[in-house]
Amino acid sequence: MQSYKDYFDFKIIAKSNSTNARAGEFKTPHGIIKTPVFMPVGTNSTVKMLTMAQVIETNAQIILNNSYHMYLRAGCELIKKAGGLHSWQNWHKPILTDSGGFQIFSLSKLRKITEEGVHFSDPKNGAKHFISPEISMQIQNDLGADIIMAFDECAPYPCDYDSAKLAMERTHRWLKRCFNAHNNSRQALFPIVQGAFFEDLRKEAVNIVSSYDAAGYAIGGVSVGEPVEIKNKIVELTAPLLPENKPRYLMGVGTPVDLINGVRFGVDMFDCVLATRNARHGTFFTYNGNKIIKNKEFEHDFTPLDLKCDCYTCKNHTKAYVRHLYRSGEATAATLLSIHNIHFLVNLMENIRKSIIEGTFKEYTQELLNNF
Repeated sequence: MQSYKDYFDFKIIAKSNSTNARAGEFKTPHGIIKTPVFMPVGTNSTVKMLTMAQVIETNAQIILNNSYHMYLRAGCELIKKAGGLHSWQNWHKPILTDSGGFQIFSLSKLRKITEEGVHFSDPKNGAKHFISPEISMQIQNDLGADIIMAFDECAPYPCDYDSAKLAMERTHRWLKRCFNAHNNSRQALFPIVQGAFFEDLRKEAVNIVSSYDAAGYAIGGVSVGEPVEIKNKIVELTAPLLPENKPRYLMGVGTPVDLINGVRFGVDMFDCVLATRNARHGTFFTYNGNKIIKNKEFEHDFTPLDLKCDCYTCKNHTKAYVRHLYRSGEATAATLLSIHNIHFLVNLMENIRKSIIEGTFKEYTQELLNNF
């Protein structure tokens, strides 16, 4: 009988001497992912404002799709009939799907949590739905992603200790059901560490999820409205406790500073909608901090968005031009800014990986942090 080990393997290539940062290679059925890595989010089987050819041009190695949205629209049966997400959206590199748990639990007035699963209403049309750990596994199996996530309960911020503990314990009971229902060795099922912002709960959760022989492990329940200092404290505590020989995935985190800190704490994989969301609101990343394209300072600025960036936008257009498009309400502005922001984060991770291999991670990232 085949296991995930026939299709997935993680190797650490280099480690930082002074931090928990590491560079690795994660083999999947659709290619090797060089870590640390940033994963652009294609919620509805598309990265907003971009074609797949444009996403490929950013050098993205893997994208994330959301199974909750795919389940509601276009529907798992249709996507399965199309050959799965890779054929459906014409993306033939690795794909990760999240379970939809976070999206469902964010519908606080439209869902009811039970031990069996979650009953919820579609916020667009009011249709009633139910997803259990077993159904989540079937949905993600039909979608056909390389990496799938366990169905979990994400406690809100803030929450009291008892509520966090109840959510964590239910997550662990559901995790057992996810593993019992999951039988596709070509898909790697990642457990998720919950426990809100209580250190003893996080340690307990790490012990539980690490008892499962998984291809990788995730840290969830952060970046949900908490102060940066609290987020960093929890990630710094949790990441090094997870198995060293497996990839560690920090869910929903994606500012340049957060990526640097996450790698420093020992995280290998990141995703976030921020790159494209910021772009649609006119904000772009630079090595001197975030900038806002509509600002008057860029009206006569005929330089690229960032002088160190070699993305399509920076090689072909100026701040003045992109500003004009944005202020004129042209959708192309969001496309050009999205290309830049995704490429910026992808390239940032490539350079961080290089610094780990060359033994200069601490010095390189400190310089970046000073500039950011």
